[in-house]
Amino acid sequence: MRIAQVAPLYEAVPPKYYGGTERVVSYLTEELVREGHRITLYASGDSVTSADLVPICPRALRLDEQVVDHLAPQIVQLERVFRDAHRFDVIHFHTDYVHFPLSRRAGIPHVTTLHGRLDMAELSCLYDEFPDMPVVSISDAQRAPLPQADWLATVHHGLPPDLLRLHERPGDYLAFVGRVSAEKRLDRAIEIARRAGLKLRVAAKVDPADRDYFRTIEPLLRDPVVEFIGEIGEDRKEDFLGNARALLFPIDWPEPFGLVMIEAMACGTPVVAWRCGSVPEVIDEGVTGFVVDDLDAAVRAVERCAGLDRWQCRAAFDQRFTAARMANDYLAVYRRVVERARRSGAPEDGRRRGAANVPPGAAAGTRTSPTPQAQTLGS
Repeated sequence: MRIAQVAPLYEAVPPKYYGGTERVVSYLTEELVREGHRITLYASGDSVTSADLVPICPRALRLDEQVVDHLAPQIVQLERVFRDAHRFDVIHFHTDYVHFPLSRRAGIPHVTTLHGRLDMAELSCLYDEFPDMPVVSISDAQRAPLPQADWLATVHHGLPPDLLRLHERPGDYLAFVGRVSAEKRLDRAIEIARRAGLKLRVAAKVDPADRDYFRTIEPLLRDPVVEFIGEIGEDRKEDFLGNARALLFPIDWPEPFGLVMIEAMACGTPVVAWRCGSVPEVIDEGVTGFVVDDLDAAVRAVERCAGLDRWQCRAAFDQRFTAARMANDYLAVYRRVVERARRSGAPEDGRRRGAANVPPGAAAGTRTSPTPQAQTLGS
């Protein structure tokens, strides 16, 4: 198939440091190329890919201090994608909803993977207006706030199987990876490590939006159990996760997926995580980790992790969370989108215009029920 992948511009594909969405776009793109599909990637110019790269801006927006208006490059990206639309069988957006008005009028096969949280009130109004936009969730839990959206499938993330190796003999520390933010609850992780009597190594970044929160918990980082490493690149992640006794994922928000959980599983490292969002979908209880509801249960789970088989943890990853499985799930979605467009009479050259392009039964401004055939993939 001829497929366009439209990536966020905030990070490179793959990102140099932290960045879950762009990393997943990279894994998907490279696997689709490996399987023989013709892929064009619309991303920042510092992206590295075996696909045909259309560079939108010289560098990832987060790393380019000269960029003041982040919206301007996104508008340029949309123009170039829709200018080239006739070249593709399907366009896969990873850029939230900014393209919806254009996609509705262009009459081209397209699908959008929603990578973020969806429980904001204003999003319900948006999807009341755009119930015809075909979307994919990255967990079943993620889609719950928007039953009116046109959900085609849930596709869990996947990683290349050779990206991270199994570590059979872990060290005596717990790991925390992510952002230092209120929803990631580094404070909980520190308390768990303190009660468990283990060192906590923290590989995390501090976004400008989270600096106030960072200042409130900064005194906790001076605890002797804490080793704050800061943001790490992909080259250091295997040793950091693989040598940990367990990954702590004590979140306090509706996590859409949680890529670091399957990165830990690939290393054979079990996960101790709070029962929020996608967590119960991702973790196989007693195999790849434990799902907990409070600090006491988390401390007990850390102790029980020593009895888990790290080979079985890795085997569960190989069965459920590889890039090949993810790519095959998306190919099924692409074929479905193309078939829907064919049945609705949409032309293949992307020249269709106007509100009449809204698929039958999904008129603008009306609410429709979720697609009956929507399914969960990737489990």
